[in-house]
Order: sequence, then C-alpha cells, then structure tokens
Amino acid sequence: MYFGDKMKFKLLLVIFAVAVAGVYAQDIPPFTEDCRTDVYPPPSSETKVDTFVLNLDLAPEDRWTPLVKNKTGEMKAMIQDIIDLVGNFVKNETGVVDWINEIMAPIADTLPDPYQGEIKGIAKATGIPLGEVVLYNIFYEIFTFCTSIVAEDKSGKLYHARNLDFGLFLGWDTKTNQWELTERLRPLIINVDYQMKNQTIAKAVHFTGYTGVITGVKPGVITLTMNERFNINGGYLGLLQWILGDHTGHWVGFAIRDVLLDAQSYDAAKDYIVKSKLLAPAYFILGGSKSGQGAIITRDRESCAEVRSLNPKNGTWFLLETNYDPWTSPPFFDDRRTPGTKCMNKLGYDIMFQSEIL
Repeated sequence: MYFGDKMKFKLLLVIFAVAVAGVYAQDIPPFTEDCRTDVYPPPSSETKVDTFVLNLDLAPEDRWTPLVKNKTGEMKAMIQDIIDLVGNFVKNETGVVDWINEIMAPIADTLPDPYQGEIKGIAKATGIPLGEVVLYNIFYEIFTFCTSIVAEDKSGKLYHARNLDFGLFLGWDTKTNQWELTERLRPLIINVDYQMKNQTIAKAVHFTGYTGVITGVKPGVITLTMNERFNINGGYLGLLQWILGDHTGHWVGFAIRDVLLDAQSYDAAKDYIVKSKLLAPAYFILGGSKSGQGAIITRDRESCAEVRSLNPKNGTWFLLETNYDPWTSPPFFDDRRTPGTKCMNKLGYDIMFQSEIL
C-alpha cells in the first residue's frame, strides 16, 4: 500500500497530536501510600468480567464477531474519546475524523496475519469505520501506563500481578471520584480464552476490539505483561517507519500474543522477547513456572537494553516495573515504584500470597 507525502504528513500530525494531548490531559489528584491487602479480588457483584472463547480455527475475519457486536456502543464511545482528545489539541475534530479514516484505513492492509483480517472483521461486524478501528488498536500500542510485579514466595510459588493506569490520560472526574478513561474502559474488559480444536492455548485480558495482548498467560508455561517505555526513539518512529514501508519490526501487542500462542518454554519466550525487532520500546515482565523464572526485560526498538531476573537466594524475591528504566530514579510526579516497593517489602518474602493474579 502506497502512502503519498501528503498522507504521511497527516498521519504524523495525528500521531503527534495524540501523544501531546495525552500528556497535557493529565489531572492527577492527591494520593496516599497506604499498603492494602484487602482489595483483590474485588467484590464479584461489582466487577465480574466475562470470558470470551476466541476460536482460532475460524477465519480471522469471523473470530471476534460475536463479542464486538454486543460491545459496539462501548467501542464507539471509547473511540470518540480518543477522537475528542486529538480534536481538542488540533482544534478541528471534523478534520481529524476525516484524516483518521483517510490515513489509518490503509494501514490495515499492511498488518501481518491474522491481525489484518481480525481488524477488518471487527470493523465490518460493528460498522465502525476501518480507520477508527486501526486507531483504536494503535492507541493501546502507544499508551499503556502500568505497574507490573512478578514475585516468588518462600515456598517457590510464582505470582504475577499488574494494573493498567490508563486514568492519567483523560483526567479525574470530581463528581464520581473516578478516572474518566477508566470508567469508559471498564465495560470493554473481557477475559479471552484462546482455543484451537477446543483446547485452551493461552488466556489474556483484553479491551474489546483490541487484537493484540498486553496481559496474558500460557497455562503452565509463562505469564507476560507489557508496560510502556518512554524513549526519544519511541513508538511513533517505529510507526512512521512502518508507514514508509519498513515492516521488519513487530507490533508490540501482536508480538506478545504470538509469544503466548507459540512459546513452549520460559527460555524460548525470553529469547524471543530479547531478540525481536520491535516498533516501540517497552518493558516486558515475564514469569515462568519454576523457581527463579521471572524477569524484567527492558527493550529498545531494535535491541535489548537490560534483563533483570528473580534471584530469591540472593534476596531478589520480587521485581516491580512501572514505566521508567529500573536503573534510573522515577520522576517525582509519577513515582509508583517507591510505594510499590515499600508495600512489597512490608508484605515480606516469608508471607505467602493469598490469591494468584495470573
């Protein structure tokens, strides 16, 4: 698919607008550092998440149809929020919608299988313009503020936990005391059971309509989460290279899904993550099934910057990653690492966790 110079410029402008608008939309309320051990699992009556079986034996275009048809309204609302975010920055929402549908739709034809077919199938099933569905998927590639922890207790049992701090982008609702974006995302959360020939291959937590994975598990083999990494050589450059015709890099969310479906061991998954060329820098938090199998893999787009591994015998019984390089201090305005580390140390290696997250 050929992108003319004018279209490339429009695409770059939209990507830049989304990135900058996301930063300036932050509205962080006061917070405390109290350690809590009574919030998971939450009350099932309030936060029950349904499970959807993704049948990998179906054609890619048909796999998500039963799910997205029932979530079309919620998806449209979320996409409108993204459009509003960009529109507020460029002061021309109508123009943004036109640009999105003009320049994002052709990207679908360049995506690898099966993601190309799945995204097109979602657009067809929901009636949402293809360009907007592509933008919806790119949004999750670019913005994934998170905290991930992989830990091992004294008995050698492994645990992997994460949260998505998406609320930073669209501000704090003072009327409901909730993050606005969080409330928009909540009804889109779905547990996905990847099956082939009626057998579970992997499981992941999705936002309905997003075909990649940022949180997943291959039962008995690995657990894997991804956190965004801020870097001058960032994902917008990888995306621009993709538009210009360089398709040698892997979309991060697609890469995680591929690892979950294909990897047969912790070492194989780790090797893939360390060596693959990516469109965006990221932190991969990997867990296995045996003592000591846990790592934070800090990735640049084209190489691995660092690997930190669990080593309980030497005192490293947990690893915690937010969105900043482990060897640097986090910024004072977004220091989730310090309270997280304090609470893990307060919990202690001798105390066995009460429930498994992944």
